[in-house]
Amino acid sequence: MGQIIMGDEMWVYRYDPETKRQSSQWKSADSPRPKKARQVRLKAKVMLIVFFDMEGIVHYKYVPQGQTVNQQFYLQVLKCLRLAVSRKRPQKQAAGAWALHHDNAPAHTAHSIQVFLASHGIPIIQQSP
Repeated sequence: MGQIIMGDEMWVYRYDPETKRQSSQWKSADSPRPKKARQVRLKAKVMLIVFFDMEGIVHYKYVPQGQTVNQQFYLQVLKCLRLAVSRKRPQKQAAGAWALHHDNAPAHTAHSIQVFLASHGIPIIQQSP
């Protein structure tokens, strides 16, 4: 289990909380206390790709607005993941020292992705269909 790095995508909603300084306002001593609006989830959402192991998050990438997760984009994410593994988990840097588990999305099962993983000695733990 310690050799597995799992990857997944998820939608996350953006919050814009105010800092204490931004929400402060001047008032006189006899004026009523200002009302604080409740923090609500904004309509803006962004896709997050995250890779993690038993120790925690290894690498994450927010997908830019309007970008689809296709094989070219996912290949760039995997290249960054390899660098993150060598930097954050040096004990897993050797070929075959860690395995990748992700779902069967078309971008993950593309031929270019399979070739990249095989050429760098990264085994894949297959997801059941």
